[in-house]
Amino acid sequence: MPMFGEMIERLKANPKKIVFTEGSDPRILEASSRLLAGYFLEPILVGNPQEIQAASEEAGYNIRGAKIIDPENYEEMDEMVAELCELRKSKGMTPEEALKILRQGNYFGTMLVKMGKADALLGGATYSTADTVRPALQIIKTKPQNKIVSSCFILVRGAASGLEEVLAMGDCAININPTEDDLVEIAYETANCARTFGVDPKVAFLSYSTYGSGSGADVDKMHNATIKAKAAYPDLPIDGEIQFDAAVAPRVAKVKCPNSDVAGYANTFIFPDINAGNIGYKIAQRLGSFNAYGPILLGLNAPVNDLSRGCNAEEVYSMAIITAALA
Repeated sequence: MPMFGEMIERLKANPKKIVFTEGSDPRILEASSRLLAGYFLEPILVGNPQEIQAASEEAGYNIRGAKIIDPENYEEMDEMVAELCELRKSKGMTPEEALKILRQGNYFGTMLVKMGKADALLGGATYSTADTVRPALQIIKTKPQNKIVSSCFILVRGAASGLEEVLAMGDCAININPTEDDLVEIAYETANCARTFGVDPKVAFLSYSTYGSGSGADVDKMHNATIKAKAAYPDLPIDGEIQFDAAVAPRVAKVKCPNSDVAGYANTFIFPDINAGNIGYKIAQRLGSFNAYGPILLGLNAPVNDLSRGCNAEEVYSMAIITAALA
């Protein structure tokens, strides 16, 4: 895909180190072998070296060049324990407690990112979403200007012209019922993420109402969030509250929103809640023939992303590129 080709070229110019928290998983090993063959990412595999080497040899994957780090025999564990205790001192964490949780791949990998040993992390091949996100919230933490962690999906499909259509949708996975202020933050972070994929964001705050054609608390929320977002980010094209047809169909936009610089051409969609967002991206994926990449976590101090436990090696490979490109 052209989009991935562009990201790979950027990474070749500035290779990143990415931690895989489940280093012996066959899907991780297959993806790592492909990444190493491309010379644009440096995989760090967390786990027992003998187990990882045996698994890679059995499956026939060449992981020569990958760094394997075993939490049970990490030379800088004392330093890592001390730093985690400092980070969690408000919770009264003891060195014994820190050492115990740092023997878990998810916490250990997250601390590698925190300590600058890696640029990004990808987990969730066997860990639950909570077990990937929780260490990130506790250790990586949100950016100073952010109050929440949110997420977006990037949707991509080919066109007859040979170009790709790329859309961004948020928040489809993390925040169940975001507030007006949450939506402002989600919009800004989703727009920034869209730029990484070559999208010039035009942001639509979606609703069942366009400019007050409907009424209700959900309409008010999207209307007010739009006003706040425009005030906070005057250089970002934003419109709302707006229905989906008016957001993407120029003919409809001319009727419903004749003076909008976003309506008809929106490519970055902000949903009122997780129900709408999750349904929306899956409709695009299943009926619109879009490839969906995500959820991509937004708002953290460093890129950390979560795989589906049902993922395949191709999805690991793609998400590794995406995660590293955000570093």
